[in-house]
Amino acid sequence: MNILHTSFECYPIAKVGGLADVVGALPKYQKKTGLNTSVITPFYNNPYIQKSKLETVYTNIIPLAEITYPFSIKKIISPDLRFDAYLVYIEGMLDRPNVYNYKDDPERCITFQLAVLDWISGIDIAPDIVHCHDHHTGLIPFMMSHAYKYEKLQRIPTVLTIHNAQYQGQLSFDKLNYLPDFDKQKIGLLDWDNCINPLASGIKCAWQVTAVSNSYMHELQEKANGLENLLKHEQKKCVGILNGIDTKTWDPETDPMVIKNYNRTSAVENRKENKNWICNHFNLDTNKPLFGFIGRLVDEKGADLLPDIIKESLTNNNTINILILGSGNLETEERLQSLQKEFSGKYNVFIGYDEKLSRIIYAGVDFLLMPSRVEPCGLNQLYALRYGTIPIVRRTGGLKDTVIDIEENGFGICHNDSSVRDVCHAVQRAVTLYKDQKKYGEIQQQIMQIDHSWSRSAHQYVTIYETLIQYK
Repeated sequence: MNILHTSFECYPIAKVGGLADVVGALPKYQKKTGLNTSVITPFYNNPYIQKSKLETVYTNIIPLAEITYPFSIKKIISPDLRFDAYLVYIEGMLDRPNVYNYKDDPERCITFQLAVLDWISGIDIAPDIVHCHDHHTGLIPFMMSHAYKYEKLQRIPTVLTIHNAQYQGQLSFDKLNYLPDFDKQKIGLLDWDNCINPLASGIKCAWQVTAVSNSYMHELQEKANGLENLLKHEQKKCVGILNGIDTKTWDPETDPMVIKNYNRTSAVENRKENKNWICNHFNLDTNKPLFGFIGRLVDEKGADLLPDIIKESLTNNNTINILILGSGNLETEERLQSLQKEFSGKYNVFIGYDEKLSRIIYAGVDFLLMPSRVEPCGLNQLYALRYGTIPIVRRTGGLKDTVIDIEENGFGICHNDSSVRDVCHAVQRAVTLYKDQKKYGEIQQQIMQIDHSWSRSAHQYVTIYETLIQYK
């Protein structure tokens, strides 16, 4: 069975967030089940692609309204990926260094989808399943089912995975001419709230819809940025499948980015070297419990709460250190930076993203803060568990599905609300746990052996694919 994943991100080709990690790992594990998996993303003018050997396998021209764009499909020649990876190259459109935040992102998304469909229409062996990820590829199911140009693709099943329903890619209807001709009686399949909504269209038109955790799929029926009623209506074809992590890429015993490698047996001693490096580098105290945060500094991650959490925690408790790694909302960045002088020696922040530093933080901090308001699945808590760091999480989405509180015979610290009060209380609970080094060490040993690989989830997707093929 040939499976084509379509996505705007895929690690290590291009990464902004967890979407890249999922699309870069799931196909590897699906391949182990016997599937023939491949991924197609836009071409990015970034270091990874610049260093890669590329082979052009297809060329053609696509129209976008009154403009035509020559495009090419380039295959990455790299055995390290462990799946076939393709890039859509369009000069001036899909050849930029960054993934998002361009004024013409809607046009970039649509030309990408058009090129993908033109390619699979023109090759001899079409995929058996087209698996779309998030709104960037949400119009593919509609066009495969209803665009006259892609009539030959109508019977190919499509799967849409929702990684984050907050972002939907809305377009005004004056851009309807971007799409190839279709039966206008089907225009309602594009419409949600009087605009073209790619995510809503994907939910309506995909043969199967998945979300990245069971809890998130249930939560979407109550809070989905306006799509709640649609998801309730389509619930029979919706299912939650918990994300996994690539346990070969994320392995503290072999990770080349950490200061000192370790396994369960050597974790207690060797993790200290990673913590020492962090504390020396950021002027923190190695003898105090170290709390970390890694992620986008946006409200949905609870990042706007961090300055007050830091201030209250460090004012009332002189026995902890806190380190923040992230970027996002400028006001939050400035507030976090403004605290550096006041709490020098107890707190620091790195504005930006650094993959190596994030790995060292996972390998060196004692606790990881995740006060998220929305967390579809969450991968950071899974990385933390893999590296022996105890997560402190709000009970929401995938965090609720993957972290059990220590008071419930679990291994993490959970709180119900994204509030300064709740998080500070959780921090105090963590300090109490840290003082009991015997219990802390036992939990650390326990969490490092939890299996959060993609194996089980990959098989769940295989079951979905096999079911859809029966109706092809």
